Amino acid sequence: MGGLRRLTASFVVCGPCGVAVRDRLKHLTPQDERVLRAVGAHQGTLASRDLKTRCVDGLEHGAQTWAARKRTLTARSSSRIAGAITKATHDQWALARRCQAARIQNLNAGIRTLRHRLSLPLGEKGTKRAAGGYRSKNEWFRKSRRLAALEARHAAAVADWQAGRVRVVRGGKRLLNTRHHLTQARLTEDQWRHRWEAERWFLAADGESGKRFGNETIRVTPDGEVSIKLPAPLVHLANTRHGRYTLTATVAFAHRGAEWADRIEANRAVAYRIHLNPERGRWYLTASWQRPVVQTIPLAAACAWGVVGVDTNADHFAAYRLDRQGNPVGGPHRFGYDLSGTTTHRDAQIRHALTRLINWAKCAGVAAIGIEDLDFTPEKTREKHGSRKRFRQLISGMPTGKLKARIVSMAAERGLSIVAVDPAHTSLWGAQHWQKPLTTPHRKMSRHDAASIAIGRRALGHPVRDGVSPARTELRAWGRTAPPPHDRSDRAGHRTTQAAPGDRGREGNRPPATDHAPEGVPPSGKRKREPSASNTVRDAPSTQQRVQDSLMHTGQERWSAVTGAPRGRPCPQSPPWP
Repeated sequence: MGGLRRLTASFVVCGPCGVAVRDRLKHLTPQDERVLRAVGAHQGTLASRDLKTRCVDGLEHGAQTWAARKRTLTARSSSRIAGAITKATHDQWALARRCQAARIQNLNAGIRTLRHRLSLPLGEKGTKRAAGGYRSKNEWFRKSRRLAALEARHAAAVADWQAGRVRVVRGGKRLLNTRHHLTQARLTEDQWRHRWEAERWFLAADGESGKRFGNETIRVTPDGEVSIKLPAPLVHLANTRHGRYTLTATVAFAHRGAEWADRIEANRAVAYRIHLNPERGRWYLTASWQRPVVQTIPLAAACAWGVVGVDTNADHFAAYRLDRQGNPVGGPHRFGYDLSGTTTHRDAQIRHALTRLINWAKCAGVAAIGIEDLDFTPEKTREKHGSRKRFRQLISGMPTGKLKARIVSMAAERGLSIVAVDPAHTSLWGAQHWQKPLTTPHRKMSRHDAASIAIGRRALGHPVRDGVSPARTELRAWGRTAPPPHDRSDRAGHRTTQAAPGDRGREGNRPPATDHAPEGVPPSGKRKREPSASNTVRDAPSTQQRVQDSLMHTGQERWSAVTGAPRGRPCPQSPPWP
């Protein structure tokens, strides 16, 4: 075990810090839609220009350039809209920088792998920790060209990083590339243009504490009335006072509606965003607000009532309940989902599976769910698993980031804590120590089910294998001790815990067999029986019960053997033994 890395300690994940709810804007008039499109297009143009200016500034950006940009936008809109646009610009630029750093890291991983494999002789076998050499000269030559291409990309990415140069597409790079493949996407140029413009609109406003209903730009009253503060060039479209336009549609948040109403009635900050779904032609309003940071409970308190270990797979969650001592309780549970199809379908599948998992954990009486802190970033490189295309597609399709966010937010609403554990060797050690002992004809244990037990034990702070096999753990539960060691010396260790003399069931029947029918014969051919004396004990050959008399009958038994008299009865005609 000396070559293994040190495992990181388990920790309780912090709860969600924000909330977002959405409702549809129904029964909009044509005039309402024209106003929304005009406002979105105007503010979207301002956001595009501001993003371009921010990208040109690069690392030279500071408070003065920020103030200058905001003053320029204020003249074309308002101070609050200018603040929302500049904040969104900064967030988008920062996201681009993080993606750039991740790309450099992936290129470094691929370059290291290629250099290692190219340095090995042809045909050399690899190990579990490192890949071997390439199989032929042709493959070696192609990978050498691949290494040169990656090094060129890495040098360009590092140069962009050092210069503070990022590349951002407002509207999305995927939608932009769809313009060149309209036939495959089954779209016309007008349909694509409609989607492209809708994605580049900007109809959002940050909340302000102390202002009326928590927002001055997009205001929603407790009755659901929506009004928008129009920018300066579009004030002539207002239908109410102070340059505002009130929509005919109303909103009513079915989910978290009471929490939203409490915030706006107290004039606490609520941010809003209006967007159009071009495929369905529907308008939506999204309300979001921040929650105060809540101190998480200690790990010991979260696991006081046991834990549910969850192993994440490509098509299902494998879950197992464990008590506070780390013993598995009941049987394995599996919650399946399908990650094929559109993004909306995949997201719905994850939500449904997590709902079933959380409901079962709540009914099981636990207060925490243990899950692996997965990160497949270094595992997705083509150079590490080049010949295993299906495996690369498998790990790339697992939405680990979205899964973490979903399970944390959904579990927090049900009062459950999420314990993140180190994912190292959970599948290997779980299958080695728990899969076979817990497998019975009536209970099938997969490798994933055994991994969920390992995850749960690691969340509780126990090692995957506690030094006692699962069979001995079951013997403890029935009040019986395991077989003794090979000798009685101290170096062999103490025997396992034995039931106390006064415990109930200490001398009772053995636990029922689970490998055959109740009235059938076990595969071994031996039936379960009550504790009894050995066949060699005197006076108990037929009844199998211990018999102890006050006097010994040694002489009498010898005379019975000679005369043939019944054993155990005195013979009146027998002479005394000489």
